[in-house]
Amino acid sequence: MISSMTGFAAAAQDGDEGSLAVELKTVNHRYLEFQTRIPEELRPLEPAMREAVAARLTRGKVDCRITFTPVASAKRSLVPDSEALGALQAASRQVLAQFPEARPMSVSEVLHWPGVLADESLSADKVKERVMALIARAIKDLDQTRAREGAKLEAILRERLDRMSALVKEAEPLMPGAVKAFADKLAAKVAEAGASPTDERIHQEIVLYAARIDVDEELSRLVAHVSEVRRVLEKGGACGKRLDFLCQELNREANTLGSKSVANDMTRISVELKVLIEQMREQVQNIE
Repeated sequence: MISSMTGFAAAAQDGDEGSLAVELKTVNHRYLEFQTRIPEELRPLEPAMREAVAARLTRGKVDCRITFTPVASAKRSLVPDSEALGALQAASRQVLAQFPEARPMSVSEVLHWPGVLADESLSADKVKERVMALIARAIKDLDQTRAREGAKLEAILRERLDRMSALVKEAEPLMPGAVKAFADKLAAKVAEAGASPTDERIHQEIVLYAARIDVDEELSRLVAHVSEVRRVLEKGGACGKRLDFLCQELNREANTLGSKSVANDMTRISVELKVLIEQMREQVQNIE
């Protein structure tokens, strides 16, 4: 199956100290990008969270949010971090040495400085297993969401491919009719001018015209590219980049088909092909 890069999942768990909640939101992106909005106390867990996501996803921008809601009756133990205090003190001394007129930091400002005051009830060591379990649950749900969305995208792409195949079959018999119309028109002009060129000369003009408007190669490539897209969809997996490349090749052949067109029907087919391909490319941008 193919997967969409768009999805959302959430998981939560209640504990003695409070409730932990994890939200994962993904959108399309060229590569895998992982961003977090988590309490500072859980920042040491970010590498493990990143590895867990990278093990299951290959593309997409992933936004991970973790919130902790303490129980109102629970006792909270707030302990200043000694290393953070030391670093802040050293930095403060350097600033005061350069700017003696500067006002020293108050106790409230020190306690509100990022990383200084840690909530022991939210210690990374204490809640690591809970957080990673919630991440695993959220990723599993996210996979299912992206797979369901991917199935819808695949159905849309297959519908467009069926229509493209029908258009190619419709275009195949148009060229002999165009050549015959040119031959008849050429013969009529020659007769109207009262000239009498040799049959060989007329035959040469018809051959040159037929070679100039021949689209057998473009139609064959369209058929081949459509078959390849079907094969990639059948194989599944992370195929978004491959499908995007194939859409570019399909568009190239449709453009050439239009540039060689000498019949209204062929022009119409070329335009409709390009519309279908553009619709496919819009959907392919969301495939992992």
